[in-house]
Amino acid sequence: MTTRSSIREIVNNCLAMRVRIVARSVSAIYEQAMASHDVTIAQVNMLTALGEVGPCAPGKIGEVLQLERSTVSRNLDLLIQKGLVEAVSSDAKGIREVALTAAGDEKIEAVLPDWRAAQQQAGKLLGSDGVRAVHKAAASIWSSPL
Repeated sequence: MTTRSSIREIVNNCLAMRVRIVARSVSAIYEQAMASHDVTIAQVNMLTALGEVGPCAPGKIGEVLQLERSTVSRNLDLLIQKGLVEAVSSDAKGIREVALTAAGDEKIEAVLPDWRAAQQQAGKLLGSDGVRAVHKAAASIWSSPL
């Protein structure tokens, strides 16, 4: 049987809970900003990673963004359907290499003003100390290969 003190300890101190609450709140800001562009913030991140890395294997995008293979595959399929990404080589096993299309470049330019507004709103939500803490924490666990 769980004791009240055990429950209270987790409720009051769980970093995972707090990080997830912050992540969902910040993500919601970006999702709302991207809604009129028919893309999610995850897809925008994927487009920009692909634009930075250049044509590459889907696995490279997963490595850069620290995403599971199924997440990369699902989002790439949607981006290909939208004409924002193209498969530049494939074989019987699937897509070997993908690249950003001209429409993908245009989409990044189109979302930029709304992304900037979301960035500002997220910055206000977190405060300058929170923004610095996020950058510091991310830098300590993620060395961007971009």
